[in-house]
Amino acid sequence: MNVSVVLFTSDLRLHDHPPLRAAIEGSRQVVPLFVRDRAVEGSGFAAPNRLAFLADCLRDLDAGLRERGGRLVVRSGDVVEQVCGAAAQADADEVHMAADVSGYAHRREERLRRALEGQGVRLHVHDTVTTAVGPGAVTPTSADHFAVFTPYFRHWSRQALRDTLGAPRAVPVPDGVGSEELPSRGGLAGVSEGLAAGGETEGRKRLMAWLRGGITGYEDSRDDLAGDATSRLSPHLHFGTLSPIELVHRARRAGGPGAEAFVRQLAWRDFHRQVLAARPEVATADYRTKRDRWRSERTAREDVAAWREGRTGYPVIDAGMRQLRYEGWMHNRCRLLTASFLAKTLYVDWRVGARHFLDLLVDGDVANNQLNWQWVAGTGTDTRPNRVLNPVTQARRHDPDGAYVRRWVPELAHIEAPLVHEPWKLRGLDRAAPDYPEPIVDLADGLARFRQARERG
Repeated sequence: MNVSVVLFTSDLRLHDHPPLRAAIEGSRQVVPLFVRDRAVEGSGFAAPNRLAFLADCLRDLDAGLRERGGRLVVRSGDVVEQVCGAAAQADADEVHMAADVSGYAHRREERLRRALEGQGVRLHVHDTVTTAVGPGAVTPTSADHFAVFTPYFRHWSRQALRDTLGAPRAVPVPDGVGSEELPSRGGLAGVSEGLAAGGETEGRKRLMAWLRGGITGYEDSRDDLAGDATSRLSPHLHFGTLSPIELVHRARRAGGPGAEAFVRQLAWRDFHRQVLAARPEVATADYRTKRDRWRSERTAREDVAAWREGRTGYPVIDAGMRQLRYEGWMHNRCRLLTASFLAKTLYVDWRVGARHFLDLLVDGDVANNQLNWQWVAGTGTDTRPNRVLNPVTQARRHDPDGAYVRRWVPELAHIEAPLVHEPWKLRGLDRAAPDYPEPIVDLADGLARFRQARERG
């Protein structure tokens, strides 16, 4: 019987998995392989929250494979060496994997292709596994990618998506292919106390609950900070325990304004991936430079520390940063507010904030995180690069009763809206808790500094 290797990366599921389906065709045996990439761990990208969620995902994937007569093979080291070794051990003649968009992923794919060819093994790379529309499938007539979301979305919406694939009934795995023990989140240091559980089983439960009760009102309630009405599916999209194509199909079948708004968010995810695929350098460099003379982490040390700790004196900013530390996740509206506050009100290099987010976000990935930070900083794809989000105005709009702030900033739990968003206006006995700080910057001063800096640039 012929043997195929399926290299799982950020597609840790059995439902709608084109590489696995292709590998099984023709009554083949399959080696389901996941490599704990030492290069990724050495880069600092393997943060505790993502390692914990990943451990859940791998254990759930292994359980699903065992229900189908198979098992997951886990190895550690260089991806190319481990894949080639597993292919040789199983006498496999082909390897299947999902396409990815980062510069590192492209280099890894090319190294793997050359090494496998030297062994007489074919590499098959499958598109639309981690995206609904592939990065190169939608392009303008005069460029290799869209730089503005709205025209991209028009073209994206007209693409015919492939059908969703069911999970395989059986996954026959050959004997004699060695595996390490599955990782566990137990014993990992630095994991957020409120981190959600990972795995395809959990992801599908969340998806079903979202389709039953959340998607209908999403258009009207997605920015309600206290209502927490977002899908919270982003970690499952990041690790690939859910298929973006399945999510688009299911949302479109549900129909209505909420479903349309949700699909638009999925398109934003694909948009960022097509930008990164065309311009891999934007992971660290400005997409559109404004020649900013950002304050560095060193020169703005106290301000950066206050921002990270949720001690800026602006309650909605502090609430978001504390939610991030506790859950490894933050409401999307607060991601925009906290990023705008650091990059524009404090005028600190967006890369400082992007790195902190990647240190904690369970759904943190290069495309969404870096390009959203650049969008907010005005160096990315935003068509209004000088916009500044006022945290007080935004808090009044998206947390009018102050419930979100009181949930995450207990020092202010006794203060009602609207003053909970401006506790510095209280005096004497009505003053907020004495351990809650005064604002670290005046909003008007921060805005003036940003505008002057952009004018100089």
